Amino acid sequence: MKLRNKTIVVTGAASGIGAEVARLARFEGASVIGMDRNAPGLTLDGFVSVDMGDTASIDAAIAQLPQRVDALCNVAGVPGTADPALLARVNYLGLRHLTEGMLPRMPAGGSIVNVASILGAEWPQRVALHKQLASVRGFAEGQAWLDAHPVPADTCYQYFKEALIVWTYAQSQTWFLAHSVRMNCVAPGPVFTPILGDFVAMLGEERVQRDAGRMKRPAYADEVAAAISFLCSDDARWISGINLPVDGGLASTVI
Repeated sequence: MKLRNKTIVVTGAASGIGAEVARLARFEGASVIGMDRNAPGLTLDGFVSVDMGDTASIDAAIAQLPQRVDALCNVAGVPGTADPALLARVNYLGLRHLTEGMLPRMPAGGSIVNVASILGAEWPQRVALHKQLASVRGFAEGQAWLDAHPVPADTCYQYFKEALIVWTYAQSQTWFLAHSVRMNCVAPGPVFTPILGDFVAMLGEERVQRDAGRMKRPAYADEVAAAISFLCSDDARWISGINLPVDGGLASTVI
């Protein structure tokens, strides 16, 4: 992979997939700046504390980042067991706010990678709503739209992963044409990370047991990190606007 001399920002770098992305990118020669609300437990080239649910914190974090960033990996997120309002702010609105704020610092050839989920696969069922939300500009305006279109708490995690995929589809080509910056998603299935237990609790034991027969095992975080790092690299320079399943084939079993 061609990451040497690139500067890469990774949110959620303190643990799980984000930590593995940071580790692999540094091994491949990149300079990695981590962002997280928790202190990192690995070597980084820089670290910025941030609350991804708060615009003031995000803006302050952006101000501490280099003027040139070659890739942004949006890995940070809260699980489906979190408060639905927090989930909306961190997993969708805050991610968009950070990404839009970082775009002016990204050169031609830059890459944005968003971590969605296999649970976002049903986005076509709500595509009209997701497109409406994708067209709303700004964190506050997005929050106002959500206040007017409340999301059921039990499907909140799924809903915002769907929304993230649709926003990536809707926004990616505009940015690629205007700025030559690519944006893609990866969609993991279950992953051995600190929030795997929350994932199981959110889905319920019956769903988990049903899915268990459709896959070999949950992914290891480094297996997802490899796909994210690839999408950051020059080898993926003509890949934009995709949602890449990284799930051991789980999505294919719906056929």
